[in-house]
Amino acid sequence: MSDSAQERDAMFQKSALYQEFLAEREEILRHKWIESEKVGHDIGFEKALLDWIVKHRAGWRTLRQQKPGHHNSDRAVAA
Repeated sequence: MSDSAQERDAMFQKSALYQEFLAEREEILRHKWIESEKVGHDIGFEKALLDWIVKHRAGWRTLRQQKPGHHNSDRAVAA
């Protein structure tokens, strides 16, 4: 990989939008694990994703936006 490609990848991984994606993905995977444990089998990522979005995403985003030092990438995306 060239130096410019490595720099671009490093910049992408440090972006606020990418960091939000990673944090949200981590929460979805946690939700998948919890819900799978409850029913005794793997519910799958898609079911966990849809369930988490419907039940938890809005509240999770609100709490993240209230954290001190948090960069609100939602505003940047919506603008």
